Amino acid sequence: MGAMTIIGTGSYAPGVPIPNAALARVMDTNDAWIRQRTGIEQRHFARDGETVSELGAHAARRALRSAGITAAEVDYIVFGTMTPEYAFPGPGGLLGAKLGIEGVPALDLRQQCASAPFGLQVANGLLASDAARTVLFVCAEAHAGFMPWRDWDVVRGESTREVAEEDYARATRHRGVAILFGDGASAMVLRHTTRDGAGFLGAECHSDGARADLMYMPGGGFTRLPFFSLDVIEFELCYPQMRGPELFKSAVTELAGVVRSLCARHHVALDEIDCVVAHQANDRINSAVRKALGLPPEKVPSNIARYGNTSSATVGILLDELRADGRVKEGDLICVVALGAGLHWGAALLRL
Repeated sequence: MGAMTIIGTGSYAPGVPIPNAALARVMDTNDAWIRQRTGIEQRHFARDGETVSELGAHAARRALRSAGITAAEVDYIVFGTMTPEYAFPGPGGLLGAKLGIEGVPALDLRQQCASAPFGLQVANGLLASDAARTVLFVCAEAHAGFMPWRDWDVVRGESTREVAEEDYARATRHRGVAILFGDGASAMVLRHTTRDGAGFLGAECHSDGARADLMYMPGGGFTRLPFFSLDVIEFELCYPQMRGPELFKSAVTELAGVVRSLCARHHVALDEIDCVVAHQANDRINSAVRKALGLPPEKVPSNIARYGNTSSATVGILLDELRADGRVKEGDLICVVALGAGLHWGAALLRL
């Protein structure tokens, strides 16, 4: 039967790029401050009502064209996101409806920024068990909904008015998280390959709920009665909370460790890897992981400067660009690696 391989990729970012200077209009920050801490220069944001299933549909259609197949040939959807349009239902089935393939099973993943290795592992299992012949793996995020400002017209450059002092102060309190995120979507079409040596070698994934408070959203969950109230807004529980230094340390340690462990399990030397497609959370994290693994910069590409952290979608967006530019090609060994809130982290090896 052969191993799973990627036969098509696609990506999508909504609207026009929002530069760092635009964020300085609504909170106390500046371009140099953001670049130094993250490597981010700009990002995209969804507009009001623009949902992850809609963003995902754009990326999915591009991936299907890349693969040379129609949506009707998809027989399983795997959808990763941490910003669904509803608490329930999840976006996977909504995506299927947008693609005109109602009835196709859709599985929603909640591994946040770590969706890529988990999703590839799940898709491989679906294909290996004959539950599916063609899996559409989509990741999409609409983080705009938890940005701490209200003055979107100012951020988008549609108005030059001054923002209210209390709004500016609130956004500034949450700037450490707000500067990180951008919106976008990615898609991969996955099937078996019969090419010798090609395809999915394996994945290693981990979760540790004891470290959930390193990055989480305190409000909006079903822990309070009622689950959502004015208190959530008043006490600013509707914005993500992050313990930055501890998260940074965990990311570097776990990501370097899981790559080494996975490679050892499959008897792959680190220098055999042609490209590490890493989650784009922070350029400083990826630089530290690269140095810990002893890899040259050209083997760990980055596009965070142009997109920010699109959470679950970062790996797929980067991979789509690498394929389009010819920086990865048939026969290359790639390592996908990511860590997300949960904590969840993992790595996957594939030969294209």
